[in-house]
Amino acid sequence: MKQPLSLTTDPIPHLVWRIALPMSVGMFFNTMFNVVDTLCAGWLGTESLAALSLSFPLYFVVFATGSGISQGTTALLANALGAGGKAEARQVFAQSLLFATTAGLLLSSIGWLVAPSLFRLLGAEGAYLHTVLAYMNVILGGGVFFLLPMILNSALSAQGTTWVYRNFLIAGFAANVVLNPVLMWGWGGLPAMGVAGIALATVLVQMGGAVFLWSHASRTDFGHGLKLHDFRPDARTLRRIAGQAVPAALNMLTIAMGVFVITWFVKHFGKEAVAAVGIATRIEQIVLMPAIGLNAAVLSIVGQSHGAGLPQRVREAWMTNVKIGAGLMLVGGFLVWLLRGYAMRLFTQDEIVIGHGRDYLLAASLTLAAYPILFVTVFAMQGIKRPSYGLWMGIYRQFAAPVLVFHTLAFALSWGLWGVWWGICIVNWSGALFALAWGAKKF
Repeated sequence: MKQPLSLTTDPIPHLVWRIALPMSVGMFFNTMFNVVDTLCAGWLGTESLAALSLSFPLYFVVFATGSGISQGTTALLANALGAGGKAEARQVFAQSLLFATTAGLLLSSIGWLVAPSLFRLLGAEGAYLHTVLAYMNVILGGGVFFLLPMILNSALSAQGTTWVYRNFLIAGFAANVVLNPVLMWGWGGLPAMGVAGIALATVLVQMGGAVFLWSHASRTDFGHGLKLHDFRPDARTLRRIAGQAVPAALNMLTIAMGVFVITWFVKHFGKEAVAAVGIATRIEQIVLMPAIGLNAAVLSIVGQSHGAGLPQRVREAWMTNVKIGAGLMLVGGFLVWLLRGYAMRLFTQDEIVIGHGRDYLLAASLTLAAYPILFVTVFAMQGIKRPSYGLWMGIYRQFAAPVLVFHTLAFALSWGLWGVWWGICIVNWSGALFALAWGAKKF
């Protein structure tokens, strides 16, 4: 393993790039992994493509749970490492793996029970329902293996090591490109599994990732030589993990709530508007990719610095990441404004959809710089073990403020779709300004 960085002494700008860049590269390939799944499902037919879309709510619950446990583990481990508590770090690591395994098994069991009713509620019947369940049942079968790689990565990230996860995501993308057609069409003598083959390919990649990441995490000071008794449930440690993980997971779930709220308002203006926002938000997510790695950087640096009792370094880490993120997205916003029409045409030739998407991206070009301010502050607060901040910010930004602002601008003031587009800008910048004020007070 490469020599770990010193998160409490190395220059912060140097650490930010060393931690953030590999993570951003890895997340790009993770996004492309999902693009490959979508393309392959499209080759199987509209029903298979719809099955992937319909399964998103249940899939997202698994992802949000893993993300919450991962953030909580990184925060607790980084604090312990910063304070020099290797024994505590060892205990947190072992109990986090136990927590994630238990949560994964529980999610799979509940998912199998509720999936048929949930998908019927969403409109799936007959062959369509069978296709959705063929995909989702396999995904749920590998529930533990979606969580374990995230937890193992969080342990490595706590000491500033993100290149391992990057390498897994790159290799996982390449493996998925090969496995998807082999499993869904049955090449090489294997039976054709259809959409279930796409799901199995994903599970196999996650299983491989768990093995690969464990091979590195088990060599750390806190992961080396773990014994079976280390995984005996410890109520105090499990409560600490839950205290960090549950608010972070709920914050992630507010994202799904936010998507629902935006879609509910946009649907009043026609299916072209709904299609436009779907395309435009994907373009927005691609532009945001360079700033995503800053979340891992600020969480690990702030966590260790807080644990080491270095408040000035905590503040410097927060401000450095805010400045870098906002700066990157000011450039990204200019590019979105300049290329918004061309970007929309890469996805559709429908002029009405393009027009709506171009309008959305105009407002988004002015909103982009707000996101890293919000995200960096939420992850920094997680680093000082204040996860509830992110949850309350998520409720405000994804539900409370949008419902009020969108309705006022779009309907009460008759701005129409522009009311939604500018409403998103207003809500996120109000949240970002609050985050700056809150961060200045707390760090």
